[in-house]
Amino acid sequence: MQLVTEDNITDLAVERWATAEDPRLAELLTALVRHLHAFAREVRLTEAEWMAAIQWLNRTGQISNEKREEFILTSDVLGLSMLVVQMNHRLHPEATPATVLGPFHIEGSPELDHGADMSQGLPGRPLYLHGTVRDLDGAPVAGAVLDVWQSDSEGLYESQHADVDEARLRAKYTTREDGSYCVRTIAPLGYSIPMDGPVGDLISRTRISHFRPAHIHFLLNVPGFEPLITHLFEEGAQYLDSDVVFGTKQELVVAFEPREPGPTPDGGSSDVPWSEARYDFVLQRSA
Repeated sequence: MQLVTEDNITDLAVERWATAEDPRLAELLTALVRHLHAFAREVRLTEAEWMAAIQWLNRTGQISNEKREEFILTSDVLGLSMLVVQMNHRLHPEATPATVLGPFHIEGSPELDHGADMSQGLPGRPLYLHGTVRDLDGAPVAGAVLDVWQSDSEGLYESQHADVDEARLRAKYTTREDGSYCVRTIAPLGYSIPMDGPVGDLISRTRISHFRPAHIHFLLNVPGFEPLITHLFEEGAQYLDSDVVFGTKQELVVAFEPREPGPTPDGGSSDVPWSEARYDFVLQRSA
């Protein structure tokens, strides 16, 4: 019988988890054991700290539901989400870079026509965001679906409104034959991540800014191309240099140009001042 000691516990645990039938699962679990044990040794983890961590994980699970993904938020603020994105989406330098999905994406957004208003009369400065979707050779990508979502003028997403049961500031737009698209919405605001949960409690014990710069989310999953999850950020917005989820990239910063009442990019007209943003998404073909 082999007795467990401080010196051999890691090797014993690694040996046990190496018995996983799937080789990749065995690789993941044995590496996890080694790194967890190394962390505990490095910081000389106390029993009280260990219990506090267990209770924090419990609270994180308890507050999570179909509308609130506190574990995704945990991964985001620790920088793990962006690390995984960077490792798994090593795209061509001219391709639109990827960022984090975030905890607020909702499946099944309504399909809207070119230039249709996904803000549906919500307060805020009208914003027309338009451009093209093309490949690395400059050829237009027709029929590409842009899944779009954003926060409202209070910095809240649909899932954060308990009394909202219909699509709010999210929609799907399809590119035309020339690859063009036009999204009509309202200018987004920078906002704080939810601070009323375990993640917020942890952030509040640091000097970390808990704000995200103004942005709009995009998801493009076009057959024959690498999937793209990204944001577009407003040029000059606050918190571009301190995004709490590390998602800002210079290539994704776009000017929101003020416009006077008059013709709009969708072929219509606006009776009130509005803003215009232009961006061309560049997709990389699948290997």
